[in-house]
Amino acid sequence: MRKTLRLAMGAAVLAALSGFAVATNYTLWINGRSNSATPGNHADFRYWGPATTAAGVNKKSVNWDGYNSIANTNGKVRDALDCYCTGNNWCYIAAHSAGNLQIGYSLALYGTSTRSIKTPTPNSAGTCSNSGAGTQAGWNIKWVRVAGGAAGGSELANSGDWALSEPLVSDLKTSTARAMYNHNSTQGKIFYMYAGASGTLYSALLPGQDDEAIAYHSSGGISGSSGGGFCNPSDWWCNDLTLGTAAAEGGRAKWTNHTVAFRDDGEAYNHYNNGNWAGIVGRMRTDVVNNAQ
Repeated sequence: MRKTLRLAMGAAVLAALSGFAVATNYTLWINGRSNSATPGNHADFRYWGPATTAAGVNKKSVNWDGYNSIANTNGKVRDALDCYCTGNNWCYIAAHSAGNLQIGYSLALYGTSTRSIKTPTPNSAGTCSNSGAGTQAGWNIKWVRVAGGAAGGSELANSGDWALSEPLVSDLKTSTARAMYNHNSTQGKIFYMYAGASGTLYSALLPGQDDEAIAYHSSGGISGSSGGGFCNPSDWWCNDLTLGTAAAEGGRAKWTNHTVAFRDDGEAYNHYNNGNWAGIVGRMRTDVVNNAQ
């Protein structure tokens, strides 16, 4: 009788334990403009560099086309967030350039929406099936890191230096990017910003320090409806972009939950990863590897 009871209790415990899914962490990489990788193929790292390069635990390349507007392509980002950042699974997010707009848009407009909990095995379109475990509000995200972030837009889009036929370029105008969504609404997720300063080609168009595509006002997460000139402390003719969450010199605040993790005081990093984890992306990748585990 006692043996039968013990066996029954053991079976009940095993049945209960089998109902708990194993928790897994993922690192999602969200590309910027001009992506040649296949949208929705989370194993295609052509935008970033060799897929064999360390880039955080269980790395996935989200892959949207880098051409069409944020509103029309954000579904690919939400699909990836649903796949890997629901249920017992958690995500680290790494974004470059316009990928900053994609994750900011996702959190501000959909970060409290009801999401079906998914099984993290996407089909060829990058969507995952429901796990049967129900729903949740928003996504499980530990933090967001952004290299050369374009959430504040770029003066190169304003001036027509990029192909005006690209729908994304219209979104990258400073006034449009800053009005696209509430940049303060991150659902409590911290955005760690990496600002490059090795910019020379477009220095006359980009105010303050820049990485040849994005000025510090955007890559540093500076708030407001327009850009501004912000620099390294060595530049006496420009207000400093401060590290951390503190307002920039001159009093201009950063967006809520945005903190400057890296400011390129040595002017060594430009905007371009060159398909080889280069530029400011490479500097961010080092921190992702060390912290996304």
